[in-house]
Amino acid sequence: MNSTWNLDPIYTGFDDPAFASDLEALKKTVSDMTDLTAALDTAEPTEGLRRCVALWEQSEKLVGKLANYASLRQAADTKSPEAGSAMGRIMGVYSSMAAPNARFQNWASKLPDLMDRVDGDDFLRDYHFLFEKMQENSRYLLPGQGEEIMAKMEMSGGSAWSDMQQYLTSTVPVTYRGQTTNLSSIRNLAYDADPQVRKDAYEAELACYERIADPVAYSLNSIKLETISDCQLRGYDSPLDRTLKQADMKRETLDAMFAAMDEYLPKFWQYLRAKGKALGHENGLPWYDLFAPMGKAGKKYTTEDARNYLVNLFAGFDKELSDMVARAFDNAWIDFYPRDGKAGGAFCSGVECLGESRILTNFDGMFTDVVTLAHELGHAFHNQCLTGHRPLNRDYSMPLAETASTFNECVVMAAAIDAAQDPEEKMALVESQLQDITQVICDIYSRYRFEAMVFAHREEQFMNAETLCGFMTEAQKQSYGDGLDPDCLHPYMWVCKSHYYGPTFYNFPYAFGALFARGLYSQYKQEGAAFVPKYKKMLHTTAVATAEDTAAVAGIDLTDKNFWRSALETVSQQIDQFCALVEAKA
Repeated sequence: MNSTWNLDPIYTGFDDPAFASDLEALKKTVSDMTDLTAALDTAEPTEGLRRCVALWEQSEKLVGKLANYASLRQAADTKSPEAGSAMGRIMGVYSSMAAPNARFQNWASKLPDLMDRVDGDDFLRDYHFLFEKMQENSRYLLPGQGEEIMAKMEMSGGSAWSDMQQYLTSTVPVTYRGQTTNLSSIRNLAYDADPQVRKDAYEAELACYERIADPVAYSLNSIKLETISDCQLRGYDSPLDRTLKQADMKRETLDAMFAAMDEYLPKFWQYLRAKGKALGHENGLPWYDLFAPMGKAGKKYTTEDARNYLVNLFAGFDKELSDMVARAFDNAWIDFYPRDGKAGGAFCSGVECLGESRILTNFDGMFTDVVTLAHELGHAFHNQCLTGHRPLNRDYSMPLAETASTFNECVVMAAAIDAAQDPEEKMALVESQLQDITQVICDIYSRYRFEAMVFAHREEQFMNAETLCGFMTEAQKQSYGDGLDPDCLHPYMWVCKSHYYGPTFYNFPYAFGALFARGLYSQYKQEGAAFVPKYKKMLHTTAVATAEDTAAVAGIDLTDKNFWRSALETVSQQIDQFCALVEAKA
């Protein structure tokens, strides 16, 4: 089986004539859009809408293909100057689309009968939701050349600072037991069965951050100040206000979710204390044992094992999902293993020009790596469920982005736990799932709190590495409570988590996705096969509806705290199950 993904179906290289041809086509599309929007005041409104949308579609298809290829190449090898240069050329061209696009949206949003024209035209009708949002968001567009200026400045501002963080964390040497390794490999050791390995790896990880903390602090400060300035110029109340509006999500939904999480945090602290005590810690769980395996470790998996397990498992849920999983493994959609220069973590990127996805992981053969593959394949399935939407209807609401991925995790973990006969194996599986949900509840809450602290201080203060470490430990204490050893936290979590260096507040969607998926999975267990078409319809709807309206397809009210409580209660029951297993073993 392949060990790296195959990008040749997109382009065979940056010297591929098709790459140059598409870049020239993008330039022409931007030029045509610039000329067209300059004369919109004299255009017949419906014809103007149709022509602008057609060019907008063309630009999105071209930049999607070009930038997707460059970003995938860069993620596979962050040391590659070729990929970075190519991305710079692409975004240099595409940034010029910002001004004519803003002119079009300003013009369209002021048409008194805009929605009547949209709904009355066969070509435009599919973009009803897009134009509704356009009317709402037009108040936040910058006048004149403001959009183009911001887009061009972002290339050498926030985007460049983000690239530096990725480069530094993917290339920083880590000294571990006299040998030099990389950050992805050292972080994988947090799951090792040997407690001394975990502790040594944790200490080596923290030590390596000291080498890069200062430049990464500059990156974070610069990105957040740019975000604050952007929000002020556009008229948003705050960066969080901007995030929620761009995510098509109500503040009432976020408040309901966090209120339910606040009620259940002590239950998570109970789990952490129980795990800590089982591992011999009396003062709460030290950070380096957060991911310590418990019970009887499962077998090591090859990528072939992972393929067969997931294909067979998902066949019992939905043939369409199972077939896609098989294609992903068999047709080289996945870059599996860690290596120097490769980006850490895991992600899935839709490749719309192929109707496929590409997945990056840092596979180490543990069952958790199989779960990670299932998670990323959930994103790929979500992308596939959007088939049939027009090019501008492919982006789904940020909070819903983790729904399909986390639903896949629920399917995998429930099947594994049910199949386990040995109490030690069952403990290992239950605890593994509790590890994951604790990350997306407690840790995500700490990340949200940390980012809120950064925004609260950045306008008046440059925060050096020491200050940022202080914010991070305070956020962790608030979110993990007495579940963790207060003398053994992770002050440098802000350095390694890429979420702070991209979309603002890209943290709470993980908690949203985990809880929303658990609620959906409970429905599936109740309804069986009848649930599957509704689930796929809901995924298809994500691109053309708000988070609340999408959830309504499945009969869910996201502003009702009781929904979030019901999802958290399933976790509470698993914590009780884990504590009982620990007590039985003692």
